[in-house]
Amino acid sequence: MDAKVSIPIQLEGARLGFIILTQELTTKASYTESSQIPIYTHLHTSTHISKWVSKLVGLLNVKGGDWILTMGVIVVAGASGGIGQPLSLLLKTSPLITELALYDVVNTPGVAADLSHISSPAKITGYLPKDDGAKLAFKNADIIVIPAGIPRKPGMTRDDLFNINAGIVKGLIEIIADVAPKAYILIISNPVNSTVPIAAEVLKAKGVFDAQRLFGVTTLDVVRAETFVAEIVGKANPQELTIPVIGGHSGETIVPLFSQAKPDVTIPADKLDALINRVQFGGDEVVKAKDGAGSATLSMAYAGFRFAEKVLKALNGEKGIVEPTFIYLPGVPGGEAIAKETGLDFFSVPVELGTNGADKAQNPLSNINDAEKKLLAAAVEGLKGNISKGVTFANAPPQQK
Repeated sequence: MDAKVSIPIQLEGARLGFIILTQELTTKASYTESSQIPIYTHLHTSTHISKWVSKLVGLLNVKGGDWILTMGVIVVAGASGGIGQPLSLLLKTSPLITELALYDVVNTPGVAADLSHISSPAKITGYLPKDDGAKLAFKNADIIVIPAGIPRKPGMTRDDLFNINAGIVKGLIEIIADVAPKAYILIISNPVNSTVPIAAEVLKAKGVFDAQRLFGVTTLDVVRAETFVAEIVGKANPQELTIPVIGGHSGETIVPLFSQAKPDVTIPADKLDALINRVQFGGDEVVKAKDGAGSATLSMAYAGFRFAEKVLKALNGEKGIVEPTFIYLPGVPGGEAIAKETGLDFFSVPVELGTNGADKAQNPLSNINDAEKKLLAAAVEGLKGNISKGVTFANAPPQQK
């Protein structure tokens, strides 16, 4: 497929030059007197071009303007579900996306038709399982977001979802490994503590595993921490807070680090335990409030979009983007020390996102307080079983599952 990048470069005065790059990396320059022109790029080999462009701008020793690399294909696998539909809606509105492919076992052509009426740049298509729909949807994908699976019901834990959702994720990852091995994979399907290890094992078996391209989306825990803390401290805009949440994405494996909040916050002692519990079990609050008719689908869709957009921006070269995410520690720079300290291969920590995906894992463990150390110990114990369960499932013969 063709790829083209337009890079605005300040030449002199108000003049703005544009270097036009094609997939063959030939160049052509054109100039305009206007410096207020929005640049949109359509490409299917975005990461390679992004790196090449960065080197080119450096070699030219010019002042770079704002340049946007819009990703070629973003896929939502599970697009017709309670999370998938609002997530697809949010992605359709993003100016960073030029093509959005929706896949699910039912209703995706209808969802795609509905979203196609929205006046945003992204071209949208819907696929069903018939006629190799999954392969067609995933082929040439830059990012694949997976919210596929059954929702939680009253009294159901994330572990209760395991048997069904584990099989769904394994099947999707097997297809991705075959037709889109270079895609960045963002897993929302619960239990994330197990489904991410399943994905890693499948990709390893296929010989295409890259830890920097595999993410468990734990952003909802971060969003909840920001929201609930803002309520307590009286901050009008929760997004002005940065609160790292580490560990896993289920109950006591979720460890909010309020001591490392930026800006600093003071949580009253009589509210701390309830706050921690609410962050850890916020999903139960939503399930009960919906009288069993649904789970935290809308807030999860928002969280999934927030993380996907940060990955997009980072792949496009934006610097300084850090977000907690559940990763395979030994395969990400900075992760080995955390793996040694926790005794775990998979763990959620703040990760610096960049043109490689997960560029660097940040280690927050040396600065946690005594209360957080107790939470961490409980999280590690829970995660050991969750991770082992996923690895065992991925490697077991079908008749043993």
